[in-house]
Amino acid sequence: MAGLSESGDPVRLGLVGYGTGGQHFHAPFIDAADGIELVGVVTRSAERRALVAEDWPGVPTYESLTEILAAGVDAVTITTPPATRRDLVLEAIAAGVHVVADKPFAPTAAVGSEMAVAAESAGVLLSVFHNRRWDSDVRTLAGVLESGELGDLWRVHSRFDLDDPATLEAGPTGGLLRDIGSHVVDQMVWLLGPVRAVTAHLDYVKLPEGHTDAGFVLDLHHTSGVLSVVESSKLNRLAVRELRAYGSGGSYRWVGSDVQAQAIFAGRRPADDLEGWGYDDHRGLLATDQGERAVVSAQGRYHDFYTQFVAAVRGDGPQPVRASEGIATLAVLDAARASAEMGRTVDVTV
Repeated sequence: MAGLSESGDPVRLGLVGYGTGGQHFHAPFIDAADGIELVGVVTRSAERRALVAEDWPGVPTYESLTEILAAGVDAVTITTPPATRRDLVLEAIAAGVHVVADKPFAPTAAVGSEMAVAAESAGVLLSVFHNRRWDSDVRTLAGVLESGELGDLWRVHSRFDLDDPATLEAGPTGGLLRDIGSHVVDQMVWLLGPVRAVTAHLDYVKLPEGHTDAGFVLDLHHTSGVLSVVESSKLNRLAVRELRAYGSGGSYRWVGSDVQAQAIFAGRRPADDLEGWGYDDHRGLLATDQGERAVVSAQGRYHDFYTQFVAAVRGDGPQPVRASEGIATLAVLDAARASAEMGRTVDVTV
C-alpha cells in the first residue's frame, strides 16, 4: 500500500479538476480536515488556474494527472466530469496512490467493480465522495431513528428539488439520476441498509447533447422491510429540501435548505469557524403520543470525510465511504434506470 514519508507528515493530496465540485465541495473541506495538505490542482483552464491562485495562494497547478503524480502525492481526488473519471482513477491507481473519486464514481456498478478490483490489486484505497452523509439534515434524521422514538420504522421520504437548470449535466453520461440521485440513494442506504428492489419513474427532456433525465421518483424497497421514497428535480422552478419519516410510534418532518453549500457559495469556509460551521437554524418536528417537539439540528461536517480518509490512509480507521458502498449505490441507480425503461419493479443486483 502507498505510504507516507513520515508517519506524522500530512497526507499530500492532489485535486484533479477545479470546476464547481473541486472549488466548492472539495478544496475548502480538504483545507478544514485534519492531517491533510492540498499540494496541487490539475486544471488546463487559464481562468481556473487564476481562481486557484486567488483561492489558495502558493498551491501550484498542473496540466495533467500524469504531471501531478510525477511531482509526488500520496493521494488524489478525481472530480473531473463523469465521462473522464474511470480512466483517471485507473491511472492514479496504477501509479500506486490512494484515490477519492467524486460521485458518481463510475457509469455503472460493473465499471465501479472493475475500478475497485484494480485498487485492491494495487494495494491502495479507493473512496467515493458521498459527502452528503455528513449533511446536517441527514445526521439529524439519523439521530431521530437511533433514538427509537418512531417505533417500528415504516418509510422515509426524501425530496431534493433544485431550481438550477444550468447545472443539469446533459446527454447519456449525465442526467439527474446520476447526479442528485447518487446522493439521495446513498443517504437512504446509509440510514436504512441495502436495497433489494427499485420502482422508478424518470422525467426526460430532449437536449442538443441527447436524451437527458431531469427528474426522478424512486421507491426503494430495503431488505429490512422499510420503504424509502426519493425524488428530485432541477428544471421545475422549485427549491425544496424535505425529509419525512413514519413509524408505529409517530412521525418526523424536516423542511429546510442546503446549509453547507449555501455557506460555501456565500464565500465562507469551514476552517474559519469549525465549531460554528454547518448548523441549520431549521428545526425538525417529532410527533409522538407524547406530543410534538422540535429537534435541534446536528452539525453538518463535510470535512469529516477527509479526516476519516486520512485515518484510513494511515491504517488508523476505516474509509469514510468504501468503493463497495459506492458500487451498491450504483447498482440501485442501474436498477432504477431499468425499472423506468421497463415500467416495473426491478431487483437490485450487486
